Amino acid sequence: MTKSLDRNLIVGLDIGTSRIKAVIGEITPDQQLSIVGVGNQLARGMDKGGVNDLNLVVNSVQQAVAEAEAQANCSVSAVYLVITGKHIKCQNESGMVPISDTEVTQDDVDSVIHAAKSVPISAERRLLHVIPQEFTVDTQEGIKSPIGMSGVRMSAKAHIITCGNDMARNIEKCAERWGLHVDQLILSSLASSYAVLTDDEKDLGVCLIDMGGGTLDISVFTNGALRHSAVVPVAGNQVTSDIAKIFRTPVGHAEDIKIKYACAMQQWVGTEEQIEVPSVGGRAARTMSRHTLTEVVEPRFRELFELVLAELRRSGLLEQIAAGIVITGGTAKMAGAGECAEDIFQMPVRRGYPAQVTGLKQQVSDPAYASVVGLLLYGKEMRQQQQNAVASRESVGGIVRKITNW
Repeated sequence: MTKSLDRNLIVGLDIGTSRIKAVIGEITPDQQLSIVGVGNQLARGMDKGGVNDLNLVVNSVQQAVAEAEAQANCSVSAVYLVITGKHIKCQNESGMVPISDTEVTQDDVDSVIHAAKSVPISAERRLLHVIPQEFTVDTQEGIKSPIGMSGVRMSAKAHIITCGNDMARNIEKCAERWGLHVDQLILSSLASSYAVLTDDEKDLGVCLIDMGGGTLDISVFTNGALRHSAVVPVAGNQVTSDIAKIFRTPVGHAEDIKIKYACAMQQWVGTEEQIEVPSVGGRAARTMSRHTLTEVVEPRFRELFELVLAELRRSGLLEQIAAGIVITGGTAKMAGAGECAEDIFQMPVRRGYPAQVTGLKQQVSDPAYASVVGLLLYGKEMRQQQQNAVASRESVGGIVRKITNW
């Protein structure tokens, strides 16, 4: 196999509650992201975004990564990794510093961001993301990029996301036990936003709901910046559990029934259509109306969206979501999910599909791949920023050498 060092590769790993997905992307010479390998395995040992059985998760990670490596004909050593769970917390903070010279430099920006994130964090929590929202130079507010502007002092607002340190270590171990270095942990909904949201939506105001198997991950953007993040610890697996209990069928069969026949809108399904429901304990399978299934599924989906609506009201940002709602993740594929959401939120809703990639894009053109494709796009942007910083330092060093030689 080709070593990843020989190619400009980025690897994303999404250890979800239901599925584990590994995707390998290659940055082409024209700076496009080409998907070259995809692995997808059933998740075992996970619950609501947290690790329940480390060995089972490691085995599933091994299979998913090996599948992606075989398709990409390479060997990977480092990954960007998704994290989620009810332990995720967010807060908005601000900081202020004097401008060191007559105009703002990158050092000034770094200083003011450091001031904004200098809030006490308990020992059991870890700083996950510090995302600048906007800058103010003297009296001029709402600045996106202040470098080069003249002023005396500068302040910044930032969105700070923290996670439980033990939870983060457990999810990291799932990759490290298979010999993979974790480049960075990324919040699931933040990763998905890179893959499915447009700049226009972020400017106008949009809420992204990443609907997984165990959690609903929420991110709200207004004026081009992330303003609120939250995780609701219920999602698609709750629907599966309801089907299993009410129809007295094994969980595995309940998941198959949900995928094949469930619908989140009762009026879309007639009463005459029948489905076969396997029984437990060797009993004979039963035939039931598909409409009866939707009578179980729709109320649960409405409850899920009402939990998100309550979170948006608590955030105080509900009235600022002019571009509407974007739903993504595996559970968002349910027939009628978008229409059910429109009925609850009373605003436009669309499904989010991963974009901005080439190569094996048909394999990842699915809402379930939003977060893992977003990891690759996030990693591509981080790598570009690092290259720009190195180029800038080399440029300054070249000028200094020329002056010295002269």
